[in-house]
Amino acid sequence: MTNHPVEMYQYHAWANQTILGRIKELPSSVLSQEVNSSFPTIAHALSHIYSVGTMWYLVLTGMEMPEAFQAAKPLNENVLGSVEEYANAFGKLAEQYGQWFRSHADLEQSVLLNNPFAGVRQTRFSEMVLHVVNHGTYHRGNISTMLRQLGHASTMNDYALFWYMEPTASIS
Repeated sequence: MTNHPVEMYQYHAWANQTILGRIKELPSSVLSQEVNSSFPTIAHALSHIYSVGTMWYLVLTGMEMPEAFQAAKPLNENVLGSVEEYANAFGKLAEQYGQWFRSHADLEQSVLLNNPFAGVRQTRFSEMVLHVVNHGTYHRGNISTMLRQLGHASTMNDYALFWYMEPTASIS
């Protein structure tokens, strides 16, 4: 039986590496080139995706959300210098999620989430994972638009394409 939140996270990790692979094919200046968009540079967008993924990982592993937000906030402001650094950071984070998935069979377990922006609610682990995936998809779309604004084609990284790809490494 397929564990859909885990499969969706596998897609997320694959899509991150796919768009990073495309950016790696372009001049290195693309990462830090200013764009009039949701983020000032592609590097800023990547840092944001990474910091939010890290924050939710900290929540999944037991940290209260306000503390996790504060712990991950510097990552949002830390722009890395190369695509390789982002690929390594995202790869390590995917490994951490994979370890967490292997130790948590019941992703439908509910915990009390104290969201400093929205309030307290019961939230399933699966909902948090799907939020990480959805958030990443949204911002990879921003990155695709930014690439086009800079005169470069993006690359397909849709979930439907993932169905036909063989990820190099399983996360579960």
